[in-house]
Amino acid sequence: MIEEMRLRDLGVIAEATLAIGPGFTAITGETGAGKTMVVTGLGLLLGQRADSGAVRAGAAQASVDGVWIVPADGAVAERVRDAGGDLEPLGDGRAELFVGRSISSEGRGRASVGGRAAPAGVLADLADELVVVHGQSDQLRLRSAAAQRDALDRFGGAPVQKALARYREKYDRARAIERELRDLVEDRDLRAREADELRAQLAELEQAAPTAGEDDELAVRAERLANSEELRLAAATAHEALSGDGEHPDAGSLLADARRALERAHDPALEEIAAQVADIGYRTVDLATALAAYLADLDESGPHELAAVEERRSVLGGLIRLHGTLDAALALLETGPMRLAELDDDSDRIERLEAERDAAASDLDDAAAALTSARQKAATRLGTQVTAEMRALAMPDARVEVQVAPGQASAAGRDDVAILLAPHPGAEARSVARSASGGELSRVMLAIEVVIAGVDPVPTFVFDEVDAGIGGAAAIEVGRRLARLAESSQVIAVTHLAQVAAFANNHLSVVKASDGSVTASDVRRLEGDDREAEMARLLSGMPDSEAALLHARELLALRGASPASSQN
Repeated sequence: MIEEMRLRDLGVIAEATLAIGPGFTAITGETGAGKTMVVTGLGLLLGQRADSGAVRAGAAQASVDGVWIVPADGAVAERVRDAGGDLEPLGDGRAELFVGRSISSEGRGRASVGGRAAPAGVLADLADELVVVHGQSDQLRLRSAAAQRDALDRFGGAPVQKALARYREKYDRARAIERELRDLVEDRDLRAREADELRAQLAELEQAAPTAGEDDELAVRAERLANSEELRLAAATAHEALSGDGEHPDAGSLLADARRALERAHDPALEEIAAQVADIGYRTVDLATALAAYLADLDESGPHELAAVEERRSVLGGLIRLHGTLDAALALLETGPMRLAELDDDSDRIERLEAERDAAASDLDDAAAALTSARQKAATRLGTQVTAEMRALAMPDARVEVQVAPGQASAAGRDDVAILLAPHPGAEARSVARSASGGELSRVMLAIEVVIAGVDPVPTFVFDEVDAGIGGAAAIEVGRRLARLAESSQVIAVTHLAQVAAFANNHLSVVKASDGSVTASDVRRLEGDDREAEMARLLSGMPDSEAALLHARELLALRGASPASSQN
């Protein structure tokens, strides 16, 4: 539940603190005093869209801060911690959660959750677990078939929710198979062309049989063969210098003479140099041998080998142009057969998918039938219980039916759900979407929430002028039902009717004050004489009218009366 909310520079409210707490809190005030700003502020804390027009004239920004009491462990606490926020433990399995929202006059906004900055979307996630808001727009939303179906599913509890979850699983499975089958059939010609092209490419690759790095090796070989005469001359000259030609001493002989001369000197320092000269001599012999082998390889090569190398390079060049790189061509040679097998398997795959589609459709039919059955059972109970509530809401002859009829298949099932209202005996039950007046719709909505709260309690309900279009005895029963709803949930109601406010255990009044040219509002908690005066004002517009005050006291006395005694 929300324990406290602080508003600053929001609409006409300069600064106000609302101590809300458990039970039923009624919020009243003069027209234009800013009652709806309380709901607006709560909406900001719940992640609703921020409007810079809500910033008080002359202020740089508006801000709303709230303190919620939540379970220390649970979905809310987990989401807060995921967002990096913290909760303040209260030691009884509960914790305090601090949330905040601000919006500047330029439209920039900030949000905080558990002391940490967070996107407004985190507040919206928390709202799903914390509160249900009903305003006049929500009453209009009750006219939609989807909202009526959702109300039935909430009331249906575990049997409906399990059936719905199973249906959605089967629905998603059937849709996935249908999409795969459709894509496969639609792309059959395209995939056949891909298979033909892949088959030709693989045949070309298998015939060419390239190896990794072969293109680089061939490039080096071609360069050598193209410059063979220059290379032969360079290698022969170097070989002659190292090994001699018979007329001049070779490098090896000269080095041997140098080594022997140093060894004869019998000087330890020269002996070390002699060893190095000997090593150079051995390496000279090795180099001469390597040059001889190089020359022999060149002598064996000829124009015919260069032509063969260039021809092979041409083959590899064609593969590279087609596939981008030789490595890509080799990769296709490895993975292509698997892809070709997949493409060639299209006919068999289509047959398998068609069989899977038929099986999935049968499973979906079974799941849809089970969901319809669960909804029909819940619909009977919901209609009976809401009808009983309508009698208590000053519509004793009204009858509410919840109809489940075949509808268009969707992720929510194959049912069209309609809430029907027969306002008096003999009247045909017609959809509230077409027949209910504003006041009747308000009472139907409240009756549904009271009934659903018995099986699917919500921590906090917020009603923004749920009493629109009603008065008198009907208003008294609306107030009584809000008080009943507050036995299991926190209820906050913005109202203009004393008959509704009388049943609140916490009465807050938005008071408008004028200071020069600036108008501001404050929020006060009313008790005793102050509350009676506010009730009198709501009744007659005159807070000091003796008749209105007497009537106010009578209404306040109803709060302690039992429903049975008040109706007799």
